[in-house]
Amino acid sequence: MSPRSVAAESPPTTLPSGALRGLHHIALNVANMAASRHFYGTILGLHELTGSEIPSSLSELVARGQVANFRIPDGTVLDLFAEPDLSPPSPDPTVQFTRANHLAFDIAPDLFDLVVQILDDHQVKIDGEVVTRSRSVGFAKSTGRGIYCYDPDGLIVEIRCDGD
Repeated sequence: MSPRSVAAESPPTTLPSGALRGLHHIALNVANMAASRHFYGTILGLHELTGSEIPSSLSELVARGQVANFRIPDGTVLDLFAEPDLSPPSPDPTVQFTRANHLAFDIAPDLFDLVVQILDDHQVKIDGEVVTRSRSVGFAKSTGRGIYCYDPDGLIVEIRCDGD
């Protein structure tokens, strides 16, 4: 058997580029399901899955109020799992408490100012000011804007748009 045929039979040691097609879902543990459903569903306007949209593997937990599922327009699902006794080590949401740094949602540039106003109207805690991103110090053209806020459990949520 030649070395070439042995190598051809060996399984790959890494996934090929592009094998992972996208993010399927994000699962968050939340202390207050009602507050989190309000934040993601009402304030941020994500579609909450109901009826036959709910994955069968989660339907019993959804019926018991232990899970809520939201679909982001790109198809990614956000699962919220009720964990009322799971608290961050600090009541101050600016103190990082997990390896997850933040969730970032994309929004159309013409809706960016509206989302900032809606967050303000709902008294959602904002971290800092609106961030304007530029290509580099030498370029004046903006590549987008973003704002960081906190969900009811203190997880940082970024809402950003590309372009001006």
